[in-house]
Amino acid sequence: MGKALIVYDTRTGETQKIGDIVAEGLRFSGMEAEVANVNDIKNEADLQGYDALVFGSATYHGAMMQKMKTMLFMAEKAGLEGKAGGAFGAFGWSGEAPERIFDTMKNIFKMDMVSGPLRLKSSSLGGGVQMAQDYGREIAKKLDG
Repeated sequence: MGKALIVYDTRTGETQKIGDIVAEGLRFSGMEAEVANVNDIKNEADLQGYDALVFGSATYHGAMMQKMKTMLFMAEKAGLEGKAGGAFGAFGWSGEAPERIFDTMKNIFKMDMVSGPLRLKSSSLGGGVQMAQDYGREIAKKLDG
């Protein structure tokens, strides 16, 4: 069906957990899904060969984590236009990072984004696991139809 890359930057580990669960949703839909820490993305070539890309960052002091911001500047040169995409992140009190990542992917990279970003305080609160799996399924539908 397709291959997806989920890249996350995390402070406490919660954004990584959400990324892993989004990957489950993609796999439930028949997609191959790889999950990578932003530190593992060294250049544009590391983002090549995927049908969908999903980027996530914790919100810290009202912004995305610095390494995710740096990766997004690099990703601008990766030729992601038209690829399926999504954005996610964990937050304590404000949660702006997923929206900023989403807007960058949609408006600057010109990706085919899902309906909106996934914002969760925790994967274990209020149906977070189901929401993250459903988000993965929604991304997979972009490739299915």
